[in-house]
Amino acid sequence: MNWAFKGRTRSRARFPLPMEDLLTALQHVGSQTDGGLILGGASAGACLAASTAFRAVEMDLDLRGAIFTYGFFHAEHPRAPEIQRRVRGHRRLTHARWVLNVLNRNYAGSEVALRDRLAFPGGHDLSGFPSTLMINADNDVMRASGDQFAAELRGARVDVEHHILTGSRHAFLNQPRLDDFAKAIDLMASWCTDAMANEGASHRPGSSGRRGRALG
Repeated sequence: MNWAFKGRTRSRARFPLPMEDLLTALQHVGSQTDGGLILGGASAGACLAASTAFRAVEMDLDLRGAIFTYGFFHAEHPRAPEIQRRVRGHRRLTHARWVLNVLNRNYAGSEVALRDRLAFPGGHDLSGFPSTLMINADNDVMRASGDQFAAELRGARVDVEHHILTGSRHAFLNQPRLDDFAKAIDLMASWCTDAMANEGASHRPGSSGRRGRALG
């Protein structure tokens, strides 16, 4: 396995520095409010947010929940040829499984870091993870990792609400005119209202979670 830029000084884009930056920001926001926090991210940002959520729980921050949209969470992307065939445009190349795996190795910077749950939480023990809203794009290579991570969270008895927006493609949150954008925002707003109203719900041990569904 070749590691990009091996031996060079680690950059601000490499693990664990981005996570530490996000954690610092989360702590600052938490110090300015007593109403609890919800952390979210999309695409690569979803993986970063998931990693930071682990640290936030370990540090006993008041994290009420996490929201992930069309993210990936595994050091090696799950194989999903049936989804890959439905991807159109430039993402057939930029989101090819082998390309995403190379990018993961570059972010980790070493084989040891690649296996660290704070770099890629998928496939690790998820006990204690906060309540989660997962919104995945239908025709998106990253959906395979998002769907698998949602299943892993349920297996760890985490409260999960999982949606797949039928027919949607990656990065729909960048296009406010799309119906998928409006659907996702409505889901987030409703879920956040519930999460903030139910104090402590993010850490309920033994919660079976909500059933996921696809939205047309």
